[in-house]
Amino acid sequence: MTNKNNKRANGEGTIRKKTVMRNGSPYTYWEARVTTGRDPMTGKQAQRSFTGKTQKEVREKMQAAAVAVNNDDYFEPEKMTLSRWIDIWLENYCGDKKYLTVKHYKAQCETHIKPMLGAVKLSDLTAPQIQAFYNRLAKDGHKVEKKDEKTGKTVTTYKPLAAKSIRNIHGILTKALHTAVSVDYIRNNPADRVTLPRVEKKEIHPLDDDLVKAFYKAAAEDEYCYLLRIIPFTGLREAEAMGLTWDCVDFDAGTLKINKQLIKRPAADGGFTLAETKNSKIRIVKTAPAVMQLLKDRQRQQIEQRLMAGEIWEGWQNENERKTALVFTTATGGNLSPQTVYNHCKKVLEKIGAGDRCVHDLRHTFAVLSLQNGDDIKTVQGNLGHATAAFTLDVYGHVSEKMKEDSAARMEAYMAQMA
Repeated sequence: MTNKNNKRANGEGTIRKKTVMRNGSPYTYWEARVTTGRDPMTGKQAQRSFTGKTQKEVREKMQAAAVAVNNDDYFEPEKMTLSRWIDIWLENYCGDKKYLTVKHYKAQCETHIKPMLGAVKLSDLTAPQIQAFYNRLAKDGHKVEKKDEKTGKTVTTYKPLAAKSIRNIHGILTKALHTAVSVDYIRNNPADRVTLPRVEKKEIHPLDDDLVKAFYKAAAEDEYCYLLRIIPFTGLREAEAMGLTWDCVDFDAGTLKINKQLIKRPAADGGFTLAETKNSKIRIVKTAPAVMQLLKDRQRQQIEQRLMAGEIWEGWQNENERKTALVFTTATGGNLSPQTVYNHCKKVLEKIGAGDRCVHDLRHTFAVLSLQNGDDIKTVQGNLGHATAAFTLDVYGHVSEKMKEDSAARMEAYMAQMA
């Protein structure tokens, strides 16, 4: 209960000394009130209260607020927690994001951001708190569970989270707080004032000439040989290849229109779905005649598979549907899954002694082969579907040994003419 004999401080009409009972004992503090404007709904004065252990502390808070009000720069702090705001942001302000992007946002928020910072009031969140959060992730932010060989029990350990992962989390938190600023829930974004860990560039592992030839030969024995053979010579992403349809194959022009990808959603969200490309852009890839021949061979194979499958065929049912059907399917016309493609690719790679590579390295192989054969970086960017040439340069800007040798040979030939 509140003591009715609270005294007003001498000379400070808006500051009061208060005493209340807390846990059975009296607790004394100071409180100040300042008028911040009028409630637009009722027209009554709106007031903001400040509390503190000393009269000086409260006076300083009150005076700062009074100056802000007089300068028409007063900002009412938001009382909701960061966790609550993140829920609102994900629900109401991410409608322009792709399904997989939102799914990633939710996972990172639930796994990292909300457990560590969720209880903090949105208006109280500071840059040092966020910095400490990132530092903690860099120290032991990755949860690892494995069975103890001796006891058979599951043991949980924590390992450093990769710098790139921390930067991804930072990007999500920054976006959420930026929106909070834009809707006037907070004055500024504390995530703008932190230091992020340096990301070491990840080394890529394209196949060299000998491995490319070995892979092409070994893939002939695989059930999905046409898909596996085409990726290293078109640079398609795995999901783009799985989502390629026949209407996007122009045999006359020798081009592929890459305008979608096949993604896997939970059954409740529709299961496998054709969605926009990674950067939402459509690109036309001019392919080698040999690639188009592979696609013609695949077309004949698919027609034969339909005849053999009969009533259990899952794909197109008539000639008109066939024109927009998936190019790469199972033997019964169903769509492929990422795990299936991964497993078959891995099996072929292991057969040629390149088991440390994966299906995405086939895309890297296309990029390096293109550069080695004289394609300019802008052409490679367009074929790969990168948003900018700068990104392509960042990933593939290194010069391969073969390109170095070719460069040295050209310089030697030039210098020989000077003799």
